[in-house]
Amino acid sequence: MNWDLSSYFPEFGGPEMRQFKEVLVGDLARLLAEAQALAPLDAQNSGQWEELFIRTEDVDTRLAHWASYTGCLSAVDAANEAYAREESELDLVRASYTKLEVELRRALREAGDGVFAAFLSRPGLEGCAHFLKTMRREAQWSMPPAEERLAADLGVDGIQAWGRLYDTLSGKLEFEMEFPDGQRQRLPISQRRALMADPDRRVRQAAFAGGTAAWQQMEDVAAAALNAIAGTRLTLNPRRGVPHFLDVALFQSSISRATLDAMLEAVRRRAELPRRALRLKARAMGLGGISWYDLEAPLPFPDTRAIPWEEAKALVERTFSRVYPDLGAFTRQMYEDRWIEWEPRAGKRPGGFCTSSPLSGESRIFMTYRDTLHDLRTLAHEAGHAFHQHIMRPLRSWARAYPMTLAETASTFGELVMAEGLMAEGKTSELEQARLLDMEAGNACAYLLDIPMRFEFEKSFYEERSQGPVSVSRLKELMVEAQQQVFGEVLEKGEEDPYFWASKLHFYITGATFYNFPYTFGFLLSRGLFSRFVAEGAAFLPRYEEFLRLTGSGTAEEVARQTLGCDLEKPAFWEEALQSLEQPLQRLEALLPKVL
Repeated sequence: MNWDLSSYFPEFGGPEMRQFKEVLVGDLARLLAEAQALAPLDAQNSGQWEELFIRTEDVDTRLAHWASYTGCLSAVDAANEAYAREESELDLVRASYTKLEVELRRALREAGDGVFAAFLSRPGLEGCAHFLKTMRREAQWSMPPAEERLAADLGVDGIQAWGRLYDTLSGKLEFEMEFPDGQRQRLPISQRRALMADPDRRVRQAAFAGGTAAWQQMEDVAAAALNAIAGTRLTLNPRRGVPHFLDVALFQSSISRATLDAMLEAVRRRAELPRRALRLKARAMGLGGISWYDLEAPLPFPDTRAIPWEEAKALVERTFSRVYPDLGAFTRQMYEDRWIEWEPRAGKRPGGFCTSSPLSGESRIFMTYRDTLHDLRTLAHEAGHAFHQHIMRPLRSWARAYPMTLAETASTFGELVMAEGLMAEGKTSELEQARLLDMEAGNACAYLLDIPMRFEFEKSFYEERSQGPVSVSRLKELMVEAQQQVFGEVLEKGEEDPYFWASKLHFYITGATFYNFPYTFGFLLSRGLFSRFVAEGAAFLPRYEEFLRLTGSGTAEEVARQTLGCDLEKPAFWEEALQSLEQPLQRLEALLPKVL
């Protein structure tokens, strides 16, 4: 492994780790027994519940530390049976923690408004009012405690097992890659995406074809997992009083339906903006339209070259430091402390992520670096996530629990800082400027077409799944229909990716549903933030950091209103953010004839 995980535990399975787990499990068992014995929150027992909530936060912090460590190990080596057993053990302990949460929600659900308000003002709970309000709201959508405990137990070998199965098989999956020179290699599926961003269209097409064949071999298992995960949620929702499957996603994202509708409506109205970027790409490539494997490809610049890892590291740090010195200094320290797993290797899971331990206050970045501009962007993106955690480090654990919508804002802000830093170097040629603008146009296509397409597919899938299991053939049809609907005629008919539902691991995350629209949310909100940064200069950065600090202390609408003074439920904000893409696209259109 490239990263150093010793700050989690000196060694996997060592005495320190075993003792940590033993103490954690014992503390959790005692907490559960005490909580079950207590009556719902009232004026007389509020002191006892205060102590229980404080101790629960401590257990939650330690459990998250263990989970972050285990997630790091299994992502690097998906075939490792010891790591797989550790994940299974972790799921059992999580089930016990879920039972404890059932008791905490019981306490809050049955408490009167006055009792709850007084409880929030207790000194030991200072700083976590939003977390507790969220827990109380969640309590309104819950079954009786006995049924919730049963659901937690069944989930270990049910919905979570399906997610683990997908993770294991996708981590082991390989595909046959035939390069243009005739060379053949069996590669881990995690390397496919980087190859589909290769400048050579023949490489992209071969990676797409080889990967599709591999996913086709796994289609029945992937479809079974997807149906089981969604089916479990759709079975539990009405029993918990959840009106609509989207309500869970909105709750997890800490936004209102009005905000989601305002954002999506603005994106639909301005869909021609990212489509225009794709038409520009198609013309530059001499194509009438694009194929799915062209989406992340760079434009055919004359001297596209690989960006080695060490150069990429230096570039991200340098550009961060030029525009946002504190972010640059943090990134340099992250390199020195070896927080990044980057090397292409067999057995690694596909994708990238940033995970953090609320116990140590440290983060780790997982990615597969293949020397491309896309991978460079991923590094900046994940560094933005890590910086977000760094800013929140002084806060108590429950005040650091922020939704994905606001998490993706910090990461995309990091990408924009890197691009701005490159532009500000002074020696940036027209060709280099065009490359950066191409990356920005690619972001627009990803967040305003690809991500909304995933939302439309998942929404259609859940609507059909509510009537019964959805077959492999129908899943492919739903995916193609969503791609045609969102991308329009710029995506050549017959050149879609019917297996995207199988290859996108986000559809199989069991802890969160609709792991898509928050990316679009974060992309547009970050553009709004960055526009203010450009207008106000360094004076804006304290407000930005205050925004990051507050992301676990209110809804997305509340945090945006408090720090930025904007209303996310109105289309005007989203329209303004979308309009900020017009100028870079015009600049790219003007530069391309000069550099191609």
